[in-house]
Amino acid sequence: MLNLFLAEFKRNWLEFIRYPGEVIVGTVILVVLFYGFFIGASYMAGTDAGFGGRLDSIIVGYVVWTLTLHSLTSVANDLQKEAQVGALQQVFLSSYGPIRVFVSRTIADILLTSMITLTVLLAIMLLTGRYLDFTATSLLPLGAILLGSFGLSFLMGALALWLKRVQQITNLGQFVLLFLIIVPFENWGGFAWGMQFAFPIVPGVGLLRDLLVRGTELNWNVLWLAYANGLIFTVLGLLAFRATVIKVKRLGTLGWY
Repeated sequence: MLNLFLAEFKRNWLEFIRYPGEVIVGTVILVVLFYGFFIGASYMAGTDAGFGGRLDSIIVGYVVWTLTLHSLTSVANDLQKEAQVGALQQVFLSSYGPIRVFVSRTIADILLTSMITLTVLLAIMLLTGRYLDFTATSLLPLGAILLGSFGLSFLMGALALWLKRVQQITNLGQFVLLFLIIVPFENWGGFAWGMQFAFPIVPGVGLLRDLLVRGTELNWNVLWLAYANGLIFTVLGLLAFRATVIKVKRLGTLGWY
């Protein structure tokens, strides 16, 4: 399994450095998109507007969205690309099996995407003049966030394997995810506060905002619930993907495009 991961990481890295223009332009678009929102909001609010902690909260949400944005569509995009070039059967006939291949590929993809996300974060902090105070503790919720995005990636992959073309569905999913990340469930009480655990990634984002924006102590009980949430969605994603693989093999529609 380690050899498979290293091979997939090498493949992702070679694609990463082979097409630097794609990476640079994509990173610039993410930074410009946020800064455009920031300038627009500043203009509408007037010169005396003070965003305070709200801007920091929006920065955290937006950066998490950029981190999960690519992993959300990673498996689906890989499946469609492999189908287009006629290599999908080779992946499924490999000795490792499709699930291990795409698990290794997704983990490698998340590691490389983290580099882009860090660049976006540094650029946004430089442009807005708001600097977040990262500590070792603040990194703990990221594990729950990445677990949730991992599960979502395989859920989208299952849809791509079944429906073949899911571009519009993934586009819709990106904006739904942005909405869920931006909404501050952690500030609400009662049933509304508990609703955050029904959605992937959201509990981890709330903890991250508490640590980086509000400066509160880490709530370990919420952290365990956030990891349980991420683990549940990961298991659901992998089970859905496995069930879809069995179904398309039985129907003989694996190589259809």
